[in-house]
Amino acid sequence: MSKSDQDLPHEMIQQITEPLTRFLKIEAAAGTILLGAMLVAVAVTNSVWSSAFSAFWEMNIGIHLGTWDLSRPLRGWINDGLMTLFFFVVALELKRELVRGELRSFHMAMLPLAGALGGMLFPALLYLFVMRDTAEVHGWGTVMATDTAFMIACLAILGRRIPSSLRLFLLSLAIFDDVGAILVVAFGYGHALDWTALGFGLAGFIAVAGFTWMGVRSSPVYSLFGVAIWFCVDVSGLHPTIVGVVLGLMTPARGWVSDERLRFIFGKVLSYPSGDHWSGDTVDRHDLRLAGTAARETLSPVERLEIRLHPWVGFGIMPVFALANAGVALSPESLAQPLTYAIIFALVCGKPLGVISMSWLAVRLGLATLFAKLNWSLIAGGSLLTGIGFTMSLFIAGLAFTPSSLDAAKTGILAASLISAAAGLLALTVLSSRTSRS
Repeated sequence: MSKSDQDLPHEMIQQITEPLTRFLKIEAAAGTILLGAMLVAVAVTNSVWSSAFSAFWEMNIGIHLGTWDLSRPLRGWINDGLMTLFFFVVALELKRELVRGELRSFHMAMLPLAGALGGMLFPALLYLFVMRDTAEVHGWGTVMATDTAFMIACLAILGRRIPSSLRLFLLSLAIFDDVGAILVVAFGYGHALDWTALGFGLAGFIAVAGFTWMGVRSSPVYSLFGVAIWFCVDVSGLHPTIVGVVLGLMTPARGWVSDERLRFIFGKVLSYPSGDHWSGDTVDRHDLRLAGTAARETLSPVERLEIRLHPWVGFGIMPVFALANAGVALSPESLAQPLTYAIIFALVCGKPLGVISMSWLAVRLGLATLFAKLNWSLIAGGSLLTGIGFTMSLFIAGLAFTPSSLDAAKTGILAASLISAAAGLLALTVLSSRTSRS
């Protein structure tokens, strides 16, 4: 048997498709768990346990020493702290796609980027128009984002009936969307800036960049600086979740050990005869440990961190976020609020209108090209799913609205997400059945 027959074939395209496939599978499964968490939160909020459930998430946790207060409600630690990891993983996936994935081409990246910009701008303008001269006009950011996990879960239901290029387009759009939304949160819903604290945070980012340039590969060092930067930005008045996006985009997307060097190091280990010479402080054992390090460092930090953190975010952080934030007291009063219908209108109509319009304009101007097997009918059907706002919409709603308006906002978000999911699934099912008959 030749050497090539003993190994699994590994083509260059697998470096692109395998991480993307893994990401999609986790997001699809996470979307199902997220739906369950949402239903539990709504059910408990409308039960006799409502008061205890709400009090649990409002429980104050932290340290308070004199004038120094490092405490906030449990819901606040989830929304400000744990969600930073969510945005960190989102930024890692975006960095990988832009550097090593399908979006390496400028014209390919511009299609979902243009769609994301339209999907943020149009619903915000519609919301501002409908809610002008009202106290809730400041909630325009609520209707700007798409929930990645729920959208991918909907696409998973359709399976192979839709082309993979549509999944890539919508996933990339949602990631751009999430990054844009957190920028809106940081600068649109922050507080008065403390420039000293912000300067310390910036110094932390510079230190991280310096460590990367010098070749520091210690996870504890980066974790320690990441936590320190988070506290600095939190004190500064900017929303601290922006730290996750910046650090994710700063993470190197290429491995430290090249394939050629890995083969050379492994060749040295494999050249040793069999026996017990691996133990002790020997040259043989040094080469074996070197081979282990080389195998680990062949993967880029972006991919290693994404593999490690994505399941924790998808199956842990996101369901906890939904439990803490999705609870809404369903009542006729909430359904009668203009705010509820403004959010539904902006998400269900504004999101797809913006995605289609800006995507078409980008292609028309020659800035973007359509993905393979992707046409405007599929983009129109898929764009309906972008109205699923859930996670980010709830996140921003908690910042933008007073408690008296929050239930109406949550009702609008949940209703719009359900309508968008149903409309998108129906449209794509019809389109796929027509394609299969032709």
